[in-house]
Amino acid sequence: METVTSIKVSLESHLRGWEMTRVAVLQLPAVNLPGPKLVTLPKFVKKNIASTRAGKTVGMEAEAAAADAALAKVNIKWERLDKTRFHLIGAIFFTIQSGLLHPIAVVKTRMQVAGGGVSNMNGSLVFKDILRNNGIRGIYKGFGTSAIGSLPGRVLALTSLEVSKDMMLESTKHLGLSEATHIAVANGVAGLLTNLVSSTYFVPLEVVCQRLMVQGLSGTTHYKGAVDAVCKILTVEGFRGLYRGFGLTVVTQSPASALWWAVYGGAQHTIWRVLGFGNGIEKKPSQIQLVTVQATAGTIAGACSSIMTTPLDTIKTRLQVMDNYGSGRPSVLRTTRLLLEEDGWRGLYRGFGPRFLNMSLWGTSMIVTYELIKRLSVKRD
Repeated sequence: METVTSIKVSLESHLRGWEMTRVAVLQLPAVNLPGPKLVTLPKFVKKNIASTRAGKTVGMEAEAAAADAALAKVNIKWERLDKTRFHLIGAIFFTIQSGLLHPIAVVKTRMQVAGGGVSNMNGSLVFKDILRNNGIRGIYKGFGTSAIGSLPGRVLALTSLEVSKDMMLESTKHLGLSEATHIAVANGVAGLLTNLVSSTYFVPLEVVCQRLMVQGLSGTTHYKGAVDAVCKILTVEGFRGLYRGFGLTVVTQSPASALWWAVYGGAQHTIWRVLGFGNGIEKKPSQIQLVTVQATAGTIAGACSSIMTTPLDTIKTRLQVMDNYGSGRPSVLRTTRLLLEEDGWRGLYRGFGPRFLNMSLWGTSMIVTYELIKRLSVKRD
């Protein structure tokens, strides 16, 4: 009997609990489930959801901060640099780099300017020919003028590059682009603007240096030096002579510069991501990794740029250095036509081997040197 009474009491207790639960549920705000309308949830549930979302947001921001910290050694902005140290170290390092690559530039220029049939010669034969006829001085013609003359122009170019790159990174960050595309666009536009600004300085310097490089070839004038070259150009052609090929340089080199910096920026970012840097990982790249990634991205950028720009570079070089080049004033159309008559379409790629090598080596060494200069020029705290 006692057992039956105990079971009865237990059942009544459970029934009262179920009834209280049913009443509590009925007292909740109405929930309309059949349609796609929003469900009204209790306040404590909303609070938990908001807290979870806030936690995720904080977590994402923390990962982004970790990524930035990991690659801060790579992406050095203009305001972090000691400008005096940056330009001083840059002048020394880039002069050394130019000296190492100058012979390749001389070979490339001579191949582009020489008469028909030279496109069948390879760069090594031209190099040996210069050494045999002119010695070491022959492969370094125009280097002194280029090295000294480039110093002010390099300050202008590097400053405009860094300032415009930071401005573009800031102004394009709200466009909804992927990170790699954002960096590529900012770098590309910065390269374009830098070339437009620096061409006003470098084109006259390039005209003088290239004329010194090709002395002795048919159709060229003999100069005693850079000053003599400038005086003779001004006497015969006027101020326009120093800017021969300026329009073609702007039209071709500005997009080429944009292409180079865009490919470099995008390639470097992609390589870092493939290696796992910047994906919420706080580890910092080693010096070997820095140099390897930047060198690889520079090589890719130089190769792409040389393939795209060699034909126009050949036309521009001929236009700038040839004096007795057909009848009448040299022009882009006349220069192109005579070049095609000599070697056909293959003639447009004269000097492609040395140019490809030059731009690949230049791109690799330049960017490794450039990034090293930036790391050495960071302001000390």
